[in-house]
Amino acid sequence: MPKKHRASDAKDPVHSEDQKRIDLFIDMLSAERGVSVNTSSAYRRDLQQLARYLRRNGSLLDKASDRLIGDYMSELHRQAMAPSTAARHLSAIRHFYKFLVREAILSVNPALKISRPKQARSVPVPLSTRDVDWLIGCAYNLSDDTPNQHLAKIRMICMIEMLYASGLRVSELVSLPRGDADISQSMLRVRGKGGRERMVPLNPPAEAALSVWLDLRDCDPVMKKSLYLFPSRSRQGFLTRQRFWQLLVDLAKQAGLGDRALSPHGLRHAFATHLVEYGADLRSVQQMLGHADISTTQIYTHILETRKKQLIETAHPLSHLKSV
Repeated sequence: MPKKHRASDAKDPVHSEDQKRIDLFIDMLSAERGVSVNTSSAYRRDLQQLARYLRRNGSLLDKASDRLIGDYMSELHRQAMAPSTAARHLSAIRHFYKFLVREAILSVNPALKISRPKQARSVPVPLSTRDVDWLIGCAYNLSDDTPNQHLAKIRMICMIEMLYASGLRVSELVSLPRGDADISQSMLRVRGKGGRERMVPLNPPAEAALSVWLDLRDCDPVMKKSLYLFPSRSRQGFLTRQRFWQLLVDLAKQAGLGDRALSPHGLRHAFATHLVEYGADLRSVQQMLGHADISTTQIYTHILETRKKQLIETAHPLSHLKSV
């Protein structure tokens, strides 16, 4: 019996035929489905890892059996990969083989019957409204003794106000085109995952912060030429999400919050949680978050259930009666 290798063995070259098929698949994702750069990069890495595993076990991508792909997923589990990451690997593999079948390279999808890794739908622990208020307040108190400091301060205030007011993904915020921020309507036009477009309202503090930033941005001859709301000298032409979160974590430390609640979706979860806590329905929250499926938004259902229980205990006409 051939020896099975670890999925994470040291990287060796991907076979040229495998790489060609992966490249065709990634090109299709970008051209036909409008998949984000981050998702495309993750899928490419996942498929290259699979290709290396298969090659070490004597197979190419278009020759792999369902048993060998199942062994690969089992190996990811043995390596204690997070279920969410393993699920992404399987999603990439399934879509890749579906593409090969569509292109008549294969007649059967060998990944079709592979079981999806079980995931615990954990409820994110968001910042409290008090913490968010304190964090935003610290942004307003940043130093602005020099022109560069002043620019960075106004940008940070605008970005954090917009992020908490709109629930945008960080990647959506940093790459937002200048023309999609309609200050006259207090709305943002956001192009999210899969090229889906949605309109997201801004609250008055975010609208005011955006107005101040636009005055500063549009008076700068270099930034004014940029297509993006938050220009930078990065390769993409806008402030990278990694740089923004670095700045945000630094701000959280100044606020005495550390980075305990500042995952890449920390303020997004706070936005959704606080909306539901104050009476928003899940369907509206789903639309603002840009979730394709309501099931993704249902991680916030526990908040609705808690509020219903409180209503029964306080507002029901017979709630004052003691049980017999």
